[in-house]
Amino acid sequence: MNSEIKNCTTKKDILEMISRNGVTNFIPLLEILLNEAMKMERNEALKAEAYERTEQRQGYANGFKSRTIQTRVGKLKVNIPQVRGTSFYPQALEKGTRTEIALNLAVAEMYLNGVSTRKVEAITKELCGFDISSTQVSRCSKLLDEKLETFRSRPLSDKYAYVYLDATYEKVRNGGSVVSMATLVALGINEEGQREILGISSKLSEAKVHWKSFLESLQERGLSGTQLIISDDHAGLKAARKEVFPGIKWQRCQFHMAQNAQQYAPKKTMQEELGEALRKILHSTDYETAKEQVKKVIQQYSEKAPAFVNWLEENIEEGLTCFSFPEKHRKQIRTSNMIERLNREIKRRTQVVTVFCSVASCERLVTAVLESQHNDWAARRKYMNMNLLK
Repeated sequence: MNSEIKNCTTKKDILEMISRNGVTNFIPLLEILLNEAMKMERNEALKAEAYERTEQRQGYANGFKSRTIQTRVGKLKVNIPQVRGTSFYPQALEKGTRTEIALNLAVAEMYLNGVSTRKVEAITKELCGFDISSTQVSRCSKLLDEKLETFRSRPLSDKYAYVYLDATYEKVRNGGSVVSMATLVALGINEEGQREILGISSKLSEAKVHWKSFLESLQERGLSGTQLIISDDHAGLKAARKEVFPGIKWQRCQFHMAQNAQQYAPKKTMQEELGEALRKILHSTDYETAKEQVKKVIQQYSEKAPAFVNWLEENIEEGLTCFSFPEKHRKQIRTSNMIERLNREIKRRTQVVTVFCSVASCERLVTAVLESQHNDWAARRKYMNMNLLK
């Protein structure tokens, strides 16, 4: 049969071969047709047939390069004609290459939108007739790296009065073991009152050195106009913030603060009670009312919960900074809930991966999720009326 296929040199031979054998040997016939078409293209590009001597010749044939390409009918083994003295690539394969790139981008988008590898494999099997492995899915997703890096490193030309900082953790293979890695995220409110993703950086921890490097990168990209930073009380973040942005006010997340207060309860049964006492302070209508409420709480618990009272006296001012800003902004700036919701969306997408193969692969997926959210926010109406600050 192979010799019969090789002897098919004309259209009539090929048609007779198909009529005798049906589609059983269609792939070898398609390979012959594609290889012959590419030879014809090379001759046209060179302005000469093989071994032909002519003044119109634009270059010289230089053998063939073997390649296997995926198609809907299966794998095709082709011999791509090579040339020297001019540039040439068969149009027949260029079309296939564009299709392959489109498929790879589609696979990458499916992966980045939370479709599991198993489902991606099923989709490519149905659409294209071949399987795609998790390694191929990961390779396809790298096609988006340049675009995502452009987003991460773009200049911050606007002014951002409010900046939210937080980190989310993912499991990543590093140095032969699986570690819990931090992805640092910055979110800002621009002059138009729109939310923006300002920065993303995957680090091995939330240590001061990593937060400092991240905050300095925001500065270098042009972050300016910041009047308030909103975050939790993580030690590394707190130390880095004081060094990089020493003159900017800080609002400690009131939600996390109420949780922290419960740690100072003398017994477990008092935890909720102390948490509620702190919430009454934080939910006051203004700063003066909050300070009056602090005095009442101190008097009430000075003997029953002295450790809680000491903690309250030392930390309460960090939770009341929001009272220095417009009342209509306080609900949005008193906690880091907005960025916490963002972290939950990241988790929803990353849970299909379980363990990332590298820091880069984790940063790639998280960046893609956040860029999508960034674009969604840009299309919505403004989140805050920033004229109130003026």
